[in-house]
Amino acid sequence: MQINERTENKLLNRIEISFSWKHDGKTTPSRKEVMALVKTLEPGSNPDLIVVKNCDTRFGQPLTTGLAYIYNSAEAMAVEPAYIHSRHQEFRSGAAPEGGDE
Repeated sequence: MQINERTENKLLNRIEISFSWKHDGKTTPSRKEVMALVKTLEPGSNPDLIVVKNCDTRFGQPLTTGLAYIYNSAEAMAVEPAYIHSRHQEFRSGAAPEGGDE
């Protein structure tokens, strides 16, 4: 995975990572695989506070691009819409915080 851009958004208490992942000879990476790799790129980050957005794989190309947010706290993560929380629920260790608007 290659980090295209890494931004610290102090207003929303998160780190925003724009990435591209070339996966020659392999299937498209799952959301869980992307979250695990983002965790290794940001040591000390809590996997329960990682959100993967805008994952896009080009047709016929082994390239996936996307955006990942790493929040500092569950309170900061409350800005995410409810559908994002439910999308990531299966990857959380405990109950994910509910919040945001749909």
